[in-house]
Amino acid sequence: MPASPFVQVGVLTGRSLLGLRDPRMIVMNLLQPMIMLTLFSQVFRTMADAPGFPPGVEYLDYLMPAILVTTGAQAAVWAGGGLANDLKNGVLARFRTLPVTMVAVVAARSLFDLTRSALQLLTLLVAAMLLFGFHPPGGVLGSLGALVLALVVGTGLGAVFMALAAWVKNGELLQTIGMATMFPLMFASSAFVPVGNLPGWLRAVAVVNPLTYAVDAARGFALGAAAWPALAAALGVSSVLLVAGLGLAARGVRRP
Repeated sequence: MPASPFVQVGVLTGRSLLGLRDPRMIVMNLLQPMIMLTLFSQVFRTMADAPGFPPGVEYLDYLMPAILVTTGAQAAVWAGGGLANDLKNGVLARFRTLPVTMVAVVAARSLFDLTRSALQLLTLLVAAMLLFGFHPPGGVLGSLGALVLALVVGTGLGAVFMALAAWVKNGELLQTIGMATMFPLMFASSAFVPVGNLPGWLRAVAVVNPLTYAVDAARGFALGAAAWPALAAALGVSSVLLVAGLGLAARGVRRP
């Protein structure tokens, strides 16, 4: 008798987590967000004096929640890339010969990437506190709330990129699509400057950009002023993306 789906997910997740024993994976994944944090916190710190910037808010406190969210969003592309690699190296072909449901396979992949992102974001948050003096008004709980929201957003987007990987079955193409998608979403949002300070056409894009609502909600946690409408929008969109993405990914990996 085949094991239950929950057991299958647990076993497959444990198999993937063995890769986290190599600390180089975490270090390499931290390089880009640490570089972004260093550059933006130094180059754009005078933004705190610009018109339209929230009064009394340090630019680092404004920036760090956005770094958490954008880092979680970029990790979504790695989730798709990991599934594409499994398709390429024949791992999933072997799973098709076993009494394993494809939903369990993609769910385990999602849990693995959630764990990896959690370690990455927690390390990034601690580094920001120790090295840059990040101590926002929302305190540790507010910062952790921003981190959890970043994980939720990243998991929802990760399901979408896994679905894309299952259908295109090409890691290089997926990375190209991911870069072409994520950078406009990141910069056409409220991540680095207030939406009101953006050029008119870019402001119009930022207003409808789901990443703007995720950043605003995470920033609300960190600054101690929860943005409930933005939080509801971010959670709603992420939930829809997660359910739809996992379903499409499971259908895609069933194909030979």
